[in-house]
Amino acid sequence: MFSKDFLWGVASAAYQIEGAVREDGRGVSIWDTFTAEPGRVRNNETGDVACDHYHRYREDVALMKELGVGAYRFSIAWPRVIPAGSGQINEKGLDFYDRLIDELLAAGIKPAATLFHWDLPQALEDMGGWLSRDTALRLADYATVVGQRLGDRVHMWMPLNEPMVFSMFGYATGHHAPGRALGFGALPVVHHLLLGHGLATQALRAAGCGNIGIASNHAPTWPASDSDEDREAAETYDTLVNWMYADPILRGDYPDPLISAGMPEGWEEDMATISTPLDWFGINYYQPVRVAAPGSEAGGSVAMEGAQLPEGLPFEPRDIAGYPTTDFGWPVVPDGLREIVMTFHERYGSALPPV
Repeated sequence: MFSKDFLWGVASAAYQIEGAVREDGRGVSIWDTFTAEPGRVRNNETGDVACDHYHRYREDVALMKELGVGAYRFSIAWPRVIPAGSGQINEKGLDFYDRLIDELLAAGIKPAATLFHWDLPQALEDMGGWLSRDTALRLADYATVVGQRLGDRVHMWMPLNEPMVFSMFGYATGHHAPGRALGFGALPVVHHLLLGHGLATQALRAAGCGNIGIASNHAPTWPASDSDEDREAAETYDTLVNWMYADPILRGDYPDPLISAGMPEGWEEDMATISTPLDWFGINYYQPVRVAAPGSEAGGSVAMEGAQLPEGLPFEPRDIAGYPTTDFGWPVVPDGLREIVMTFHERYGSALPPV
């Protein structure tokens, strides 16, 4: 079923595993600030130590080698490399990723690096965060620094990880850092993230890096019933969660005029940058989503990604019965992966790079 050159890998994120948040010049991230607020995270846990990967990366790489994985996707902590988000570079931070990459290569594991996995330097959040266009420019500067230092050894690059999750739960609902509950007022965040991705892709290429894509989560959207109301709700959800993020990159436009109306003035001028061609498009797939209109009797309501959505939205996620579930409560639906990949193929045709 799988060719000999099929690449099996594992993945992580800097804040989730590194720890050492106050060592060797690392700056403060929005997740440091967020987890320091009592009640934000279950049991008030933080990433101050986490898996202690910063000190134990050699052991971790040895475990990966023992597993026989061919690639490791990790994220580089922006505040570890540029503590204030812009300006002074922290050489000790870059040294850590130098050592990690060399250790991976020595173990026969291909490094795949994500530039931004949600841990924005707090200094940039204090200046507006991703509501500010300037943050997209700072991501490009950061990409240049990292690309010039590490680009000769990294196999794959991803400027962004899952912009939908970050923008929705970080700025729209407030369940993730930086904890801002702006609702549809978070639409400029989406635009600036996508702009940052395009600019960072260009910066990486200018630094001599290749094999650049995005890690974006997408899922099939199923109407909870055949009613017109549930079908319309599912279409709205599909647009906001899938195509609002993929269409600008692959089509150079937003999928709905109502979305465009919430974007920053002059957004059209950024589309050429946002749609900078990619070498591949990465789809993170977890589960399908079953959607009903508000008040529909089709199925029981469920939290989205573990978080309750605010009232007043034109859709409601519903449970998916009849499948085994993970410990997190997510249904295990393998066929959904084929479905979403085929949907991408049908929607984008020749504009779609390898998935």
